[in-house]
Amino acid sequence: MTTSAKRPLTLRDVSDACGVSEMTVSRVLRNRGDVSVATRSKVLAAAKELGYVPNQIAGSLASQRVNLVAVIVPSLSNMVFPEVLTGINQILENSPLQPVFGVTDYLPEKEERVLYEMLSWRPSGVIIAGLEHSEATCAMLSNSGIPVVEIMDTDGKPVDAMVGISHRRAGREMAAAILKEGYERIGFMGTKMPLDHRARKRFEGFTEGLAKAGVEIEDRAFYSGGSALAKGREMTQEMLERSPDLDFLYYSNDMIGAGGLLYLIDQGIDVPQQIGLAGFNNVELLQGLPRQLATMDACRIEIGQAAAKIILNQTLEDPDPDVPNQLTLTPKLSYGDTLRRKRL
Repeated sequence: MTTSAKRPLTLRDVSDACGVSEMTVSRVLRNRGDVSVATRSKVLAAAKELGYVPNQIAGSLASQRVNLVAVIVPSLSNMVFPEVLTGINQILENSPLQPVFGVTDYLPEKEERVLYEMLSWRPSGVIIAGLEHSEATCAMLSNSGIPVVEIMDTDGKPVDAMVGISHRRAGREMAAAILKEGYERIGFMGTKMPLDHRARKRFEGFTEGLAKAGVEIEDRAFYSGGSALAKGREMTQEMLERSPDLDFLYYSNDMIGAGGLLYLIDQGIDVPQQIGLAGFNNVELLQGLPRQLATMDACRIEIGQAAAKIILNQTLEDPDPDVPNQLTLTPKLSYGDTLRRKRL
């Protein structure tokens, strides 16, 4: 016995099912033209019952664009970028545009491959993390002919539009807060800088802020891999064994900072009277810690929302000139329970 090969449904199938012309079905599914409410409802009901999905590639040949927005981020292994994606989705969910995601693992060559593949589908826009890219990636972005929004960082020059925070300023503000509380012997723990430009810029701003007060970082440690509580515990223990006189530990992200906090609590060390702590990102997942870690909000959801608004606006026939193409958001410092010392 032979089985017939499966074929995709066509407009003719929907037309036959609801008893109207293929042209009318096309108008309804593309939301174009003057079609009565009753006819529109009949067509949509038939398409839904059949499981018909319009061929967006074929339907977009005239414009050379499909209703996809390429969103390229370095990682999904912690809560930082999923929250950005949430912000993007919140804005696009009631629009014709649909986000599709790619992950680069902080590797420039992988970023090139992901962008190349996504651009081959002729999306309506690109949202991509960071301002630092390879020459090939910059060329593809510059010559794509579609809206491009670089997100998370505003310390640099964008290809087109950008939304984020100044990580150098965030580092300087954290340094000022630490110095104001009287801490002087400071250690730093973070990711390996060549892979994470935003962490590098925060570190540069942090050291600049300390240097203005004549303070230098006394110990530092860097790691590669995902943010992890276990890594924070391990690095904190090793650093304090090397440099037992440190009175403050600044972490490049909250996850390793939380690991450090749990280690210090286990050791019976008074935080922040003996050692103060601070992280970065204000990860909501850590709200249940025994003590609230001092941190700074990176405005992740707001960045995603603003980037999506820019893409959505620029794809309109008549874009709103009041929607800014370059936006620097202001992160908020949260002192938590690990930065301000009790006055004795």
